[in-house]
Amino acid sequence: MVRPRNELTATEIVAGIGSGQFTAEAVMRACLDRIETREPEVAAWTYLNPDQALASARQFDRDGKGGPIGGVPFGIKDIIDTADMPTEWGSPIHKGRQAGRDAACVALSRKAGGLLLGKAVTTELANRRVGPTRNPHDVTRTPGGSSSGSAAAVADFMVPLAIGTQTTGSTIRPSSFCGIVGYRPTWGEHRLHGVMEASGSLDTLGICARSVDDVALYRDVLLGIEPQPIPETSVPPRIGFCRTHIWPKVASSTQALVEDAAQTLAKNGATIIDAELPDEFAELTDAHRWISSFEFVRTFTWEIENHRDRIGDGILANRIADGLAGSFDRYIEKWSLAERLRLKMDSLWQDCDVLMTPGATDEAPVGWDAFAGADLYKMWTALHVPAITLPVFRGPTGMPIGLQFFARRHADRTLFAHARWAHRVLG
Repeated sequence: MVRPRNELTATEIVAGIGSGQFTAEAVMRACLDRIETREPEVAAWTYLNPDQALASARQFDRDGKGGPIGGVPFGIKDIIDTADMPTEWGSPIHKGRQAGRDAACVALSRKAGGLLLGKAVTTELANRRVGPTRNPHDVTRTPGGSSSGSAAAVADFMVPLAIGTQTTGSTIRPSSFCGIVGYRPTWGEHRLHGVMEASGSLDTLGICARSVDDVALYRDVLLGIEPQPIPETSVPPRIGFCRTHIWPKVASSTQALVEDAAQTLAKNGATIIDAELPDEFAELTDAHRWISSFEFVRTFTWEIENHRDRIGDGILANRIADGLAGSFDRYIEKWSLAERLRLKMDSLWQDCDVLMTPGATDEAPVGWDAFAGADLYKMWTALHVPAITLPVFRGPTGMPIGLQFFARRHADRTLFAHARWAHRVLG
């Protein structure tokens, strides 16, 4: 049976267009047809112009230039600038805001042959106040935040690739909740020019996709380098099962799923090691809070001073309140702690190729708690290590839950190789 073209992965689309099986316009039409059917329920997009999207696909077919993601539609979180679409940061303060140029990640995507479909919903300022997006598996539930629309659009086969961002868990969480592959790169490797800053010491791009191979491909495109295939693992990986101080906050049903996965991976040849981090790593949860809040409140000084009444109550009561209460001395103290533990983390990989944790503490909750389980992500994001979540679990009600893997800083390609092996084993 031939799969609908909107359900193909980016890698399959590139191959199909390259071999002449179908056109970029046919793929774009399939994506737009899916959006027309499902968008009233899912509400993943904040800006769409079907005529504009189809025109770009026709132009690609006429030019025949190809490229690493040639003819592949992609979406971007609405905190990422484009020259031809509004970028409103999920905020009424910036309604109608139009940038004069593409963000670096958009320009690199277009250079590689990608076709921008539209802007995906973000929570307000990539923070607390949620947008209208619903989980495509159950529209009574949150898709997770803050890259809500990016994850939901990929999960619902509206688009094969989407860019999100992550400052805490804003790519990994919604990817886990929505049942797709989500990736947060090593901090600092991708250029963020033209992307709204939340906390520069923590911010990264994030990739939402439906295969590990697509993530690896798009990661290289966004680095502006020649894409390289994921290397095949010669032996099963050494996996550190790292429960951390957050384990008691993980739902018992999710704990059981991860424990079972560890046993299955071991039966297929992986070496499973109980990996314990020194107690001081637990301090990174608190450090993340004060670093991110101190930077956030200064990044948005203009909005706070001029439009405070238009900022959501959740942001005012949490992120901004913390940022205003945090002293510079405490900021430096927490920033220094994080840097010291990053260096210490670099020396703790001798026995493990990757570390493994849940991708979320539980299934996506009913309602709009888009940031459920935030503490699960704070330590790892503060450590600047690359992370990937794989859609391998179903929770008690059948909703997706991810399994998350980490590698040492700048070992993202190694992370992909071992994650793909685990994905094949766990299905």
